[in-house]
Amino acid sequence: MGPYYYIHVDMGASSSLFQSYYIFFAFFAPILFLLLIKQRKKLVQSKKLPPGPRKLPLIGNLHQLRGLPHRSLQHLSDEHGPLMFLQLGSIPTLVISSADIAREIFKTHDLVFSGRPVLYATKKISYNLSTVSFAPYGEYWREVRKIVILELFSAKSVQSFQAVRDEEVALTLDSISSSSGPVNLSELTLSLANNIVCRVAFGKKYDCGEDKSKKSRLHETLRETQELLGGFYIADFFPWMGWLNKVNGFETRLEKNFRELDESFEEVIAEHLDPRRPEPEREDLVDVLLRVQKDSNQAIALGSDHIKGVLSDMFLAGTETSSATLVWIMAELIRNPSIMQRAQAEVRGAIKGKAKVEENHLPKLVYLKSIVKEGLRLYPSVPLIPRETIDSCMIEGYHIPAKTRVFVNAKSIGTDPKYWKNPNEFQPERFLDCLVNFRGQHFEFLTFGYGRRGCPGMNFGVLLIELALANLLHRFDWELPDGIRRQDLDMEEAIGLTVHKKVPLCLVANPVAL
Repeated sequence: MGPYYYIHVDMGASSSLFQSYYIFFAFFAPILFLLLIKQRKKLVQSKKLPPGPRKLPLIGNLHQLRGLPHRSLQHLSDEHGPLMFLQLGSIPTLVISSADIAREIFKTHDLVFSGRPVLYATKKISYNLSTVSFAPYGEYWREVRKIVILELFSAKSVQSFQAVRDEEVALTLDSISSSSGPVNLSELTLSLANNIVCRVAFGKKYDCGEDKSKKSRLHETLRETQELLGGFYIADFFPWMGWLNKVNGFETRLEKNFRELDESFEEVIAEHLDPRRPEPEREDLVDVLLRVQKDSNQAIALGSDHIKGVLSDMFLAGTETSSATLVWIMAELIRNPSIMQRAQAEVRGAIKGKAKVEENHLPKLVYLKSIVKEGLRLYPSVPLIPRETIDSCMIEGYHIPAKTRVFVNAKSIGTDPKYWKNPNEFQPERFLDCLVNFRGQHFEFLTFGYGRRGCPGMNFGVLLIELALANLLHRFDWELPDGIRRQDLDMEEAIGLTVHKKVPLCLVANPVAL
């Protein structure tokens, strides 16, 4: 048995001690109480959150998000300010809707705002956050981003795939020329982007012979993936209610899509590891990642899932974004024939009767580049740029807690009347004598984000948009199908991972004699 410990109390001494305590508290308690109140007020002030709408029990402000989230948030920000705090379910959320607030945040606190929220569908599709887009800020993200930029998105690497872009654009033009009716530009531009990314990432595309079924399967899988990533999942707002996704069928649908995507990537990797595979003319992305995987000097070890995560990122970030932007621009041009005619005159004059616009012609096309900038300003493919704070900080005197989900509303910022005259009108001329661009130096134009989390594939995507647009305008005169007036063209947006035109854009292409 161990020793017993006890305390002996002398009752007479304790009575005197209690009296002393009583006198002490009677005298000092009011002073202590006032000091505590003052300290609490300072604490509350130091933890003061940004303004926002009143929230309901349990759901917070979720009921105020109706239709397109970026438009709902813009409407709320108009009322509550450009730095707005919401409670979306159990998730604290910050919405940034002005260039001034974005400047203060990213100039001073870019590291604090460098996290990414962990979402239900993206965690699965990104191979447990193995992609550049969705990986948490840290060593893995830094190293993978470095590999992707140096090996794929550097100026030299982007230039090395010029032949791929030229060939695929030429095939697209031929496809349009052989069409007998209206051309579905929504489908055509998506196919163009998919084919280019396939060749850059896999070294080939699935569009001929026995591979036609593979093309259909892969493209349909990617379309489903885009839709799933843009969906509403209860677990993203109430993490403890993720079990509901098993009941409503979302988890089954997500698992099926992931298996199909994974099978495609496994097949491609196996083909690249086959010793009988012919020596390629140039390294594709799979070649690069497999080479890095074998390099023992790398700071991180790339596993199979890491490679497949980077591949999924390439497709999800590099296909529908470019396609959607091209479609929005062509829709605006058909609604503004004088702008289209001016662009066509510039393109046709610059290349002097050649059959096709090549990349070396693009620097001469100043007005066309202004059209692309205006399209990116009005129709950012990702209007809500997601971030998450990795630490707490103070912004404009307000406390921003760690692990706060953040949405930078690029759509609101790009249409802020403080910086843009007639902000909702399609006016490419505004960029002719304007130094503002989308490359991260100007906070009133954050289409591709800013800082550490800025889009690494920006140059790759913009070059494709400019080249495709220039050739569409050079080779064809465009008009609406019979019975549709310009003012009646449906410009409704569709919800998804990227914001694309809800009704496909179908136009009549009239070949021009060159």
